[in-house]
Amino acid sequence: MATVREIPSVAGSRLTGAMTALRRDPLATYLRARRDHGDVVRFTVGPPGLRDDLFAVFSAEGAQQVLARSVGFRKDDSFYDEIRSIFGNGLLTSQDEDYVRQRRLIQPLFTRRKVDRYATAMCEETLRTVTEWKAMDNEPLDVIPEVTRLTQRVVTRVLFGAASEEAGDVVDRCFPLLGAYMLKRGFAPLPFPRTWPTPANRRAAAARRDLYEVCDRIIRERNPQETGNDLLELLLQAGEGTGDQLSPEEIRDQVLIFFLAGHETTATSMTFALHLLARHPEAQARAREEVDRVLGGRIPTADDFDQLEYVHMALKEAMRLYPPSPGISRRATAETEIDGYRIPAGKIVFLSPWVTHRHPAYWQDPEAFTPERFSPELEAERPRYAWFPFGGGPRACIGQYFSMLEAVLAIAVILQAFEVEAVDTEIRLTQKMALRSEGPIRCRFIPR
Repeated sequence: MATVREIPSVAGSRLTGAMTALRRDPLATYLRARRDHGDVVRFTVGPPGLRDDLFAVFSAEGAQQVLARSVGFRKDDSFYDEIRSIFGNGLLTSQDEDYVRQRRLIQPLFTRRKVDRYATAMCEETLRTVTEWKAMDNEPLDVIPEVTRLTQRVVTRVLFGAASEEAGDVVDRCFPLLGAYMLKRGFAPLPFPRTWPTPANRRAAAARRDLYEVCDRIIRERNPQETGNDLLELLLQAGEGTGDQLSPEEIRDQVLIFFLAGHETTATSMTFALHLLARHPEAQARAREEVDRVLGGRIPTADDFDQLEYVHMALKEAMRLYPPSPGISRRATAETEIDGYRIPAGKIVFLSPWVTHRHPAYWQDPEAFTPERFSPELEAERPRYAWFPFGGGPRACIGQYFSMLEAVLAIAVILQAFEVEAVDTEIRLTQKMALRSEGPIRCRFIPR
């Protein structure tokens, strides 16, 4: 029988344990932990009397064990609690029978054939953005807000169709406030009760109310005889004829979760892909040559997705270096052995794509931008969970193909129109809901 080893611990301060380091720079802290202690590490966090242990797992094999199992780990921590309280019990946050039922009803909406119908909207919104950028007369643009605005337009149009403008105005106003509120509470050791009439609680409650009201009204006023092409219409029809359909409240929760998960992560992927292509002119030239050869000057369609192989590889490599969701957490429901270490029941297990995507066991020269790593031959040689920006297993992101299709087609449209030059080459990163830069990521988009 194999010997179960003692899990190495990261030293922390007497007052807060490892919490200060994790809050100040979680990305660097996790990288150091793997380098100094190995693939399973214990972090003791919190002040005396309120301390708890967090277990980080950095190997691809450990990530597979946590994510690929249908039982043994749950989405139970302060961050998921905050998401549930604000954005409802959608696919991202639901558990057990609720999740199985929702996934069964919603999975058919995200088949490749269904998602391909949104390619036109993706390209049209990108062309709208290209027109706006051309009017900037080669001025440097901060790619983060620009691309985020693009992905917001796409997901709002896909979700709400003709009602997208009305919903978009409320979403633009409410989501940033609610996202910041949720993150602050998720990191707080002892957050104030949500019912206390603090200014932050009152602002968040008002924004949540406005968001719910606009979604409920659009759902309520949707003509049941209407056969639209937007995702809301498909949600209304999901399970039709089976005796089990989503209620209006469940549809609202799914819409809000789709918007939360469907725009910022895609924007992050596209931002860093453009940033890296701008910093590596030879890779950009190869991607542009492919775009010109495959498209011949026309607007891409879903049928071009598989043909844009190098653009796809560059995007995957950008997501390796800059995974949109740099951390994934689960709670162990029973004592579990991972990589020869015993994780106690009830403890949080943290996976870090940020670290695993740089693990020297799987990646040669891991800090280099090398799209060729994602050729089919080299991908087949690596462990499945050496790259997992969309999670994995039964709770893998349902919108993975949607995100990749949107990003590949949008990058192709942008490269058709511009040469991209990097202005900011050194960037400081931070971990929020998605990976974020602490400052601008400016590029110059020069019309071709």
